Amino acid sequence: MVGFPLLLIPLAIYNIIVFLMPGVSLAEPLVKLPLMSGAEWPLTLSDMLLALGIVVLLLEVIKGARPGAKYLTDHLLSLIVVGGAVAEFLLWPRFGNSTYFLLALLALADFLSGLALRARRGTQVVAAAAVSRRGARKADAVAAEPQFDPAPLSPAPAASVAESVLLDHPQPKIVHPEAVPAGPSPDVMSPGLQPGHSSPRPSEAPGH
Repeated sequence: MVGFPLLLIPLAIYNIIVFLMPGVSLAEPLVKLPLMSGAEWPLTLSDMLLALGIVVLLLEVIKGARPGAKYLTDHLLSLIVVGGAVAEFLLWPRFGNSTYFLLALLALADFLSGLALRARRGTQVVAAAAVSRRGARKADAVAAEPQFDPAPLSPAPAASVAESVLLDHPQPKIVHPEAVPAGPSPDVMSPGLQPGHSSPRPSEAPGH
C-alpha cells in the first residue's frame, strides 16, 4: 500500500492561504499566550505551520522506521513534494520567505531520512541472511559427520558364563585298570607258604 507523504499537509495549507486568502498575513499574531515569566508570546500563522511541519516530520520518521513501511513509490512521492516546494520557493514571490523555506527544508529532511532508513534496513536484512546461511552450513556439516555411538554392554547371563568355564576346563577322563592274567603266583621264600602246600601242623613232630 502506497503511503501518503504527510509533509504535503503544511505545504498545501500554505498554498491555500496564498492563493485563496490573499488578505491573510502570515506574520500577524493570531493569539498572544501569557507565560509564567509575565511575558506574552505572540503566536503567528507561520509559527503554527512550522510546528505542524515538525510534528508531521516526526510521524514520517516513525512510520519509515517500521520494517517494510516505505516502498520505492513512497520515496518517489516525497521527492516530488520536495521538488515542488523548492520550485515554488524559487519562482513565486509570495513563497520567497523564511517560513516556506523551512517547510521545504522539512520536506527534504523527510525524503533523506526515508532513504537512510531504507538503506540501513536493507543492510540489516543482508546481514541477517548471511548469518542464517552460515548457520545452515554449520548445521549441514555437523549432520554430515558420522556419529559413532558405542553399543551398550549387556550383562552376560549366568548360564553362558558357566558354559564358557566348562569349555575352558575339560572334564577329567577316568582310566580303568587293565585285568591282570591269572598265572602262577610268585615264588615265596618259605616253601610252606607256597600255594598247594598246607602249613605244618604243630602236633606233627618229627620222629613220631
